[in-house]
Amino acid sequence: ISAIDIALWDLKGKLMGQPVYRLLGGPCRDKILCYATGDDLDWSQELGFKAFKVTNPVHYDQGIEGIDIIEEKIAWARETVGKSTELMFNPVMAYDVEFTIRLAERLRPYNLRWLEEPLYPEDLEGHIQIRKAITWIPLATGEDHHTRIPFRQLVENRCVDYVQPDLHWCGGMTEAIRIYYIAEAAGIKTCPHGGAGSAYGQHFLAAFPEIPYGEYGVSSPVGIPLEEIGRIPGVPFPKDGYVTPSDAPGFGMEIQADWITPWDHTKITGEQVAVL
Repeated sequence: ISAIDIALWDLKGKLMGQPVYRLLGGPCRDKILCYATGDDLDWSQELGFKAFKVTNPVHYDQGIEGIDIIEEKIAWARETVGKSTELMFNPVMAYDVEFTIRLAERLRPYNLRWLEEPLYPEDLEGHIQIRKAITWIPLATGEDHHTRIPFRQLVENRCVDYVQPDLHWCGGMTEAIRIYYIAEAAGIKTCPHGGAGSAYGQHFLAAFPEIPYGEYGVSSPVGIPLEEIGRIPGVPFPKDGYVTPSDAPGFGMEIQADWITPWDHTKITGEQVAVL
């Protein structure tokens, strides 16, 4: 559903000769502030990013040892990026309620911008419990929530400070717009998962005001500029921590006709896997 919806928005923009962000009512900003996801903070800083998110190294069953490991990592990250720089942390559903609360207490001194997706998306009661217990670190979640329904539940129960729909998985651009307005009506901000790394994510980020950041996963090896890694032509990359979407019709992606081949699920070739 997400793929078809995104394709239809791209087609509509091409037919009307407009970039999608204009079809959405934007732009509301000239350029999008990005944060870098990745643990090589020195390289991300060298690339010009000014906000950062680091990854999770432990599972809740590691108990106090796991908490010690995370605190050491967050202390290192904070020292690396400095006191006046936004820093986020993403457990990716690796925790339970008890571990999350104990960890949040330990991480008080590090002034995190948010703690992201500590629990499975289906655990609404758990999200309610940690929101009541943790008041000193903003909470974010949503990349693995699908359709607007669970986002409405999160918002109604005031479980989060940031919702994070992924346009690939939530239902596409149309459903992400609905999620945005559900959150905006409650004074909750939206920060799409991986938003700055795709053409359609960039157009979404440009069109709506209550989006403070775009996430960009830094995957280029140290020393290799972002523009030199393999990307779809027509998709801009961040420069000095900001990205501006293409103003070409649709999403601006320059898809070549010879890239498109009939799909035969009984004969998956190495070339098809590479394309996927």
